[in-house]
Amino acid sequence: MAQRIIIIKTRKNFAKNDVNEELKWLGNSLGLFGLRDRDSSCFRVFIALLKRAGKNDTISSDEIAERLSLSRGTVIHHLTKLMDSGIVIREKNGYLLKESTLEGVIDNMKRDVGAIFEELTQVAKEIDDGLGL
Repeated sequence: MAQRIIIIKTRKNFAKNDVNEELKWLGNSLGLFGLRDRDSSCFRVFIALLKRAGKNDTISSDEIAERLSLSRGTVIHHLTKLMDSGIVIREKNGYLLKESTLEGVIDNMKRDVGAIFEELTQVAKEIDDGLGL
């Protein structure tokens, strides 16, 4: 299974303890909320999942669409993007964050990125050895 992890270094230019802005910064830093998301629909889908995270409770795409007044297609598009990034998983008849906390999500991504770089390093070494470098 392929996983796409995007990390964008962005400046934190918001007031401390502004949770909404902190969440937007976090999502932007992970490449989740792009310029095309003009109505913040991906952000809103992410928040709907986050609200359920501590309870480890799934939510269906239909329920998200209804709660946020979005089309089911839009919700599925954003859920797919969140799943591709390794943040969201599909379980039972719904979706939930991969971990029960945002800190857990970030730690999980950090482990995934570390494993990817270990594999890249090993392959690069094999290539170097094969080329006599």
